[in-house]
Amino acid sequence: MQNEMKQQQINIELGEKEAEGIYSNLAIITHSPAEFIIDFTRIVPGLPKAKVHARIITTPQHAKMLLKALSENVEKYEARFGEIKLEGQQNPPFGFMAMEKEPKIN
Repeated sequence: MQNEMKQQQINIELGEKEAEGIYSNLAIITHSPAEFIIDFTRIVPGLPKAKVHARIITTPQHAKMLLKALSENVEKYEARFGEIKLEGQQNPPFGFMAMEKEPKIN
């Protein structure tokens, strides 16, 4: 049986502000039965507080699709530029991590 769904072309608009991007070295990931929440923050040495710069809320299905897309892109990157090394501790004090419960956000 042939797939009758045709590939739809989507035009994506990228605004000037969004094109600048946001640097993040800490992502806090929480979830409920209906959604995944990813808070992108930035830790600065010497500052005890981190501000959430962007929050993405998505469905579990889209979270899994994002995981697959990131995994495929990391594989392509490493095939071209070499292995990405994770230096330091196994559980670094900051980075990209899953949380058991919603973090305290002021």
